[in-house]
Amino acid sequence: MAGIYIHIPFCKQACTYCDFHFSTQQTLRKPLIDALCKEIDDRLSKSATAFKTLYFGGGSPSILNADELQQLFDVLNKHLDVSELKEVTLESNPDDHTSEKLELWRSLGIDRLSIGIQSFIDRDLKFMNRAHNAEEARHCVARARAAGFEALTIDLIYGIPGQSHTEWQSNVQKAIQLEVDHISAYCLTVEERTALHHQVEKGHVEEVSDEEIEKQYLFLHRKLEDCGFEHYEISNFAKAGKRAQHNRSYWKGTPYIGIGPAAHSFDGQQTRRWNIANNPLYIKALANNTPYWESETLTETERTNEILITGLRTRKGVDLNQLPESHRNSIQAQTENYQAKHPGLLVLEEGLLRMNPEAWLLTDQVLKEVVF
Repeated sequence: MAGIYIHIPFCKQACTYCDFHFSTQQTLRKPLIDALCKEIDDRLSKSATAFKTLYFGGGSPSILNADELQQLFDVLNKHLDVSELKEVTLESNPDDHTSEKLELWRSLGIDRLSIGIQSFIDRDLKFMNRAHNAEEARHCVARARAAGFEALTIDLIYGIPGQSHTEWQSNVQKAIQLEVDHISAYCLTVEERTALHHQVEKGHVEEVSDEEIEKQYLFLHRKLEDCGFEHYEISNFAKAGKRAQHNRSYWKGTPYIGIGPAAHSFDGQQTRRWNIANNPLYIKALANNTPYWESETLTETERTNEILITGLRTRKGVDLNQLPESHRNSIQAQTENYQAKHPGLLVLEEGLLRMNPEAWLLTDQVLKEVVF
């Protein structure tokens, strides 16, 4: 299922943990939107792909105003009928859930919101420098439903320094009580070049122990599955028939186009492409019709590793028949060797290789011994 990703690289303020490409400076918004529209026009006019999903990520795409979003949708609708897409997602922040914006998003054809709640605790939100507060976190879903949105997912973060296990349990329970059909949950990681990394390096913040992270993860996994959610990908839980469609492009290796600075693309075969992660240079290159991206052609070994790395994140796992023939036997042998040393983590049945969901936190460790 081919998808289009549009990166909006602007935020009201910088979350302490975020290492995505974004800017809190708003002066380049108009030329950046113009550049996005030019890239959309250029690339979609040359593509014969039948796109099925559209995803606005960032950054904080929910900060865009009516004129900016309308400009983007005008150029998109030149090349495809947005109303016919299977899923149109906008990442939104709870503080942007005003009646005016919610009505605007619905009118443009956005039918799914991915809401960055992260926590229902004010202390956590302040620590992460989020722009919303706990009250907005509690009420944003009701506002979206009142505006007509049925497809809603909320994001949570576990492994937050200073958060007790009891508080994490409460966060999960509050998410369940919102009665959304999809929940995404991510472990807070300390990435270089972030404010959080600086705080840890200076000794101002102590990282959560691996044992506590595992405890929070297992509670999340078991609690949501007990409540009727399927844990279908390492960070994603859905009620029956409510899986997110767009992200399947990344996990299944189907084609997708990434629009905007730092956005990545894949042709579904061997070619990856990524845009420059610099707003002024991206704008300048689009204005001057000069290259604003780099690309690479994957070798068979690199493609094999990618299939394993992405596929083992999912509940279905990896069909070994999808791997290049030259690597299948080696992967199967490495898998059987790993199973003998670490029983219960990897499962190989009828040509399908998958991980035990309760061991997904060990994915990186497993991959080191299985991939080439």
